[in-house]
Amino acid sequence: MVYVLLAEGFEETEAIAPADLLRRAGVEVRLVGVTGAVVSGSHGIAVQTDLPIGQADWDAAEMVVLPGGMPGTKNLYADVRVTDAVRKCYEDGKYVAAICAAPSIILGGMGLLRGRKATCYPGMEGGMDGAIPLQRNCVVDGHIITACGVGGALDFGCALVSALCGEEKARRIAADVVHHVAR
Repeated sequence: MVYVLLAEGFEETEAIAPADLLRRAGVEVRLVGVTGAVVSGSHGIAVQTDLPIGQADWDAAEMVVLPGGMPGTKNLYADVRVTDAVRKCYEDGKYVAAICAAPSIILGGMGLLRGRKATCYPGMEGGMDGAIPLQRNCVVDGHIITACGVGGALDFGCALVSALCGEEKARRIAADVVHHVAR
């Protein structure tokens, strides 16, 4: 089970594109409402969630995904249920994935990136406390997966598929959605 956490003001593409690619790969994904059953993104797109955060089964989780966007990232970080879930997944060795502002504000704020390679939205690297910042669309370091923002959302989604289903499945999904097409 993959849980994608949505709080008011999340970046729509950073949540929906990875969830879509994971579902195409056959992974069970649930959009989790942190601030309500219907959550509006930073560009006014309202998304109906699958369940409220209180109903998520963190023992059954394989991965938690934290989209960026403002004020969505700050709203996620301000909710102790989110940080408790992220810490549990991290400590249990499950995948923790964050994109855009989330690696800096949430993972960096929680001290989970110390000594790890990571990326985030350009200019927010200072919040990735102790991380080794890289300027890439997506970075995988153990069970931590980070991405730079909307422009890296498909690479991020493919990395999530690769982590859970293998590299070959991720390549097939990328080809199916015409990602990485030679020009």
